[in-house]
Amino acid sequence: MTEYTRPLGLSQLEEAKRALDVPLFAGLNGDADVSFEFFPPKTEKMEQTLWNSVVTLEPLNPRFVSVTYGAGGSTRERTHATVARIVKETQIPAAAHLTCVGASKSEIAEVAQSYWEAGVRHIVALRGDPPVEGQAFEPHPDGYKSAAELVAGLKDIAPFEISVAAYPETHPEANCPQTDLDNLKRKLDAGANRAITQFFFTAEAFFRFRDAAGAAGIDAELVPGILPVSNVAQTRKFAGLCGAEIPPWMNDLFEGLDDHPSARQLIAATVAAELCRKLYAGGVRQFHFYTLNRAELSYAICHLLGKRPVGDRQEKAA
Repeated sequence: MTEYTRPLGLSQLEEAKRALDVPLFAGLNGDADVSFEFFPPKTEKMEQTLWNSVVTLEPLNPRFVSVTYGAGGSTRERTHATVARIVKETQIPAAAHLTCVGASKSEIAEVAQSYWEAGVRHIVALRGDPPVEGQAFEPHPDGYKSAAELVAGLKDIAPFEISVAAYPETHPEANCPQTDLDNLKRKLDAGANRAITQFFFTAEAFFRFRDAAGAAGIDAELVPGILPVSNVAQTRKFAGLCGAEIPPWMNDLFEGLDDHPSARQLIAATVAAELCRKLYAGGVRQFHFYTLNRAELSYAICHLLGKRPVGDRQEKAA
């Protein structure tokens, strides 16, 4: 007797067959929604790079773009300035990251209120990493103890749209996958609208997580976070901090390319695009890209998924 597996919907079966039978990216109609993450720049040159990326990606009509927040609020002013500029100078909905680290509830309320007054309606609510790597998280004496508490507190301040974090390969501090899922459910039950996952490198990791979340009673939107790898050493460091596994085959692909940045870019786009295509074949229609403030790789992957600048589609329709 063969082992029973949950059947995919007919449309997903057809899509999976198509992904095998025709060129991977042929004929995609661009029905995926995308969002992009940036970090606040430290210098004028970095700010120009960031802004060039925002301008490049804006025509793809992203659902939103988010701007990260440093440990202990270390980038508070720069995050606010970046988000405020996006709100003022573009048509993209902007989301600001906000963490519990090193801040009282009243300080967080002040920051959140300033975002609301600046026109920001979306917060990415995170517990946050300790200011010193390797330290255990210690809540502020008058602060929130968890991301779930932060979500509930933000909902009391204003009717924000709220995204939270999820971990397909389990948060490094969780003692087991179920504990991690329980924590995710608390955040969603507290009022979060969706969860954006930490990056991962195999479609199976996301699908296992999605199935486990469904079995745990989680029915909110789960958006895969995609990191196109352009700097392998940096990615290894990121992966070690967040519990993501880099498959051996991926390490092998980048071996020997330290002095070949163009080749690294090509391989990075290929690997991330194939991952997105497999996720798409499994029914995923929302993607969140960790851009590292560079537009090229994310733009190329979106193009392969059928995304085109809004003006181009309108001209074709006419």
